[in-house]
Formats: sequence, structure tokens, C-alpha cells
Amino acid sequence: MTKPATGKTIKWANKRHLLSGPYLIWVIGFILLPLAVIVYYAFTTSEGTLTAENVLAIASPIHAKALLLALQLALICTAICLILSYPLAMILRNLGTTSQSFIVFLFILPMWMNFMLRILAWKMLLSNNGVINQVLSTLHLPRQNIINTPTAVVFCMVYDFLPFMILPLYNSMTRIGNDVIEAARDLGAGSLTVFFKVIVPLTLSGVISGIIMVFVPALTSFAISDLLGGGKVLLIGNVIEHSFMQEYNWSLGSGLSFVLMLFVVASMVIAGSFDKEGGGTKVW
Repeated sequence: MTKPATGKTIKWANKRHLLSGPYLIWVIGFILLPLAVIVYYAFTTSEGTLTAENVLAIASPIHAKALLLALQLALICTAICLILSYPLAMILRNLGTTSQSFIVFLFILPMWMNFMLRILAWKMLLSNNGVINQVLSTLHLPRQNIINTPTAVVFCMVYDFLPFMILPLYNSMTRIGNDVIEAARDLGAGSLTVFFKVIVPLTLSGVISGIIMVFVPALTSFAISDLLGGGKVLLIGNVIEHSFMQEYNWSLGSGLSFVLMLFVVASMVIAGSFDKEGGGTKVW
């Protein structure tokens, strides 16, 4: 028989609920209220009347082109990060504990640097007179005009968001026991069968988490395209930033932000639907 809850137990349980107070204040003040402000401005004019024009403005040729380009570059960035991270995570899993920690530290180390400094470093590397072109000239190879192109934006996106793909994949890899793989091999499974039937299903949660953690910031990015695109690569994030910071049109910026938020939520729902066990990032 279970013992009935005493008065002290009930009081302690009530006190533990109070520990969630700071978190609730943070969620309300920095997540729910800003979202409410965005929704309000998205469906109102500067005079305060209800309208849907701010949201429907995404259908204009300029805005639709910026959104499609942002989706394209975000998908390319996510795919490249996944292709690079998956074999690396498998290699890290097979290394010793000391080597694993050191290599993971090397990938996390650039994240300690200021975000803008990392972008400016890539601008110096990819510029027409940058390090890469100087090396190519020294080797008597043709110079490459990469700066102010979507390619330069993708390069920097992959560099900045690659750790967000590596870490969840690496964590999911480390949870696979050697006995599971050895058991599959004892049953006659080859390397490809072990990879597709054992490793991939067991790391699906890490793949889903990595895809979401890379795709969402890549889709909403504007600083990278602003500095490396030279005004020639216009993403939907740049349009929103311009609406808020230069035109001071909060209604239009909020309307476009609302549409972009729908795309982000939809991508998370689609990605989460492939994670049947719920091991990845949950949306609801």
C-alpha cells in the first residue's frame, strides 16, 4: 500500500511548482508577447484597422522571389550539412573518448567567436582580392568570383550552421551500442544492410533534430546575405529587416514575418512526422 501524502509532502510539491515561475515569466515576456505583437501588426494597418494586405504582400513578385530563394538556399545548406555531418559523426563514434572530445571541441570553438566576425572573415576569404583568389593566382589557376553570389551565402551558412547538425547526429551515434552492430553482423548483415537497417533508423531522431536546427536559422537568415551578397542576393529575411529598420513599416514586416513563421512551423511539423518514435525535436 502506498502511504498517503502528508502535509509536508504537499507543501514541498507546491513549492517545487514555484521554481517554474522564472521560466514562465521568460516564456511570456520574450516569446508569447513578441509573437502577439507580430500578429497584431501583421493584421492591422498603421491606423489600427484590420487588414490582410500585409500577409498577402508575400504574393508580390519581389517578396515571392525572395522567399523562394531563401527556401532554396536553406534546403541546399541543410543538405550539405547533413552530407558532411553524417560520415563525420560515424568517424567520431569510432574514435577514442579523448579524440572525440577534442574534435567536437574544434567544431564548437568557432561558435565562441562573434557571429558578425565569422561572416566578415568569410568576406575576406571570398573577396576578389581575398585569400582564396591569391592562393589560386599563386598556383596559376583561374580566379573565382564567388563574392556577392548565392554560392558565397551558402558557403558561410554551411560554416555557421554545421555544428548544429553535427552535435545531434553525434549524440545519436554515441547511443548505438557496439553489441547491436555486432549482433546484426552475426546474423549475416553486410555493411550496407547494417547502415540502412540499423544505424539510420537509430539515428533518425538526430537527423530530424539537425535538419530543424539548420533549416530554420538558414531560412530566416539576413546578415549573411547582406554582407556576402552585396545587395545582389535578396532573401526574405533581408526584406523583413529592411521593412523594420529602414522603412519603419512594422505592419508589412510583421505580415511577412508571420508568413515566414508559418513556413518554419510547417517545416518542423513535416520533419517531425518522419520521427515516428518522437525522439527528435517535438513541435507539439
